[in-house]
Amino acid sequence: MSEQKYTHEGFQQLKDEYERRTKVDRKRILAAIEEARSFGDLSENAEYSAAKDEQARNDHRIQELEYLIEHAIVVDEELDADVVGLGSFVTVERDGKETQYKIVGSNEANPFDNKLSDMSPVGRALIGSKVGDSVKVDVPAGTIEFKVVSIAKA
Repeated sequence: MSEQKYTHEGFQQLKDEYERRTKVDRKRILAAIEEARSFGDLSENAEYSAAKDEQARNDHRIQELEYLIEHAIVVDEELDADVVGLGSFVTVERDGKETQYKIVGSNEANPFDNKLSDMSPVGRALIGSKVGDSVKVDVPAGTIEFKVVSIAKA
């Protein structure tokens, strides 16, 4: 992994997840392990095995979050409001239909929530565009064209 770009919102979500996993989830998992131990023979104890697996997954994610937080680059979202950049809310029109996207770092991307990575084909094509620009993007299904309708900053 290398340095990753984050919006302020995305970086805060990383820190919130880290806090939850270290302060809430760890305690809950340890309690589940202790309870499962009380059931007897650990070699045939499915609850104990499941709790230990959950503990390993949680600890792995905590390590991953520590790395991501340490190497994160939080971008200044107050840059030029006339140009699409990381953190921009951009409304585009395609085939008479308007859609708003937020341009985010790759770890924050969620197409179901209209959050596009700045490294995705559409996100990359929109970066640097201005209101009124037509943007063509090559995607697996072919070439699509958007018209930038508006740009807003968070």
